Amino acid sequence: MTETMYPFLRRDPLDVRASTEEKARESLELRRRVLDELMAPLAVAAAEMAAAFRDGRRLFAFGNGGSSTDAQSVADLCTARGLPAVSLTGDAALVTALGNDVGFDVVFARQLAALGGPGDIACALSTSGGSANVLRGLAQARSQGMMTIGFTGAGGGRMAEERLAEHLFAIPSSSVHRIQEAQATLYHVLAELVSADAR
Repeated sequence: MTETMYPFLRRDPLDVRASTEEKARESLELRRRVLDELMAPLAVAAAEMAAAFRDGRRLFAFGNGGSSTDAQSVADLCTARGLPAVSLTGDAALVTALGNDVGFDVVFARQLAALGGPGDIACALSTSGGSANVLRGLAQARSQGMMTIGFTGAGGGRMAEERLAEHLFAIPSSSVHRIQEAQATLYHVLAELVSADAR
């Protein structure tokens, strides 16, 4: 098991260094590429988000695993700028109660049904674009007239196929690590753009 998760442990330190440098290079190249390719649609989404915040709307961010920490980061970036935002993954008691009592596939949809309203913003993060509970959350948000934003990996998965996100940012990579690194770059830029326009 250790060898599978940490194959570099038995390698020569110079091999580890070369691997680290290559990953850093890949990450930087991908981040530059997505900024070049997605800056225009990012600006469009930011303008719509800023208008929603000016109208008193809120943002709800959600995702699973590593994407749940990204959802928390999105919410934190907004609240640090005085913009109302909540991560739907932050309340462990609520998430586990819904997961246990109702079903894990509705943990985000149920929260959005209770908390969201027309004009609010749903921001979904999924490296695969195929997480059932994330897709149900987006579907719920759309049914309530919320603005929907999605961050995914290569191809966009079912999130793209089902056109659940009005603003979809699909990272052209199959590496979960590179996808999340590039997504972080995009949502940090998005927060800066929204903040500058929301006042």
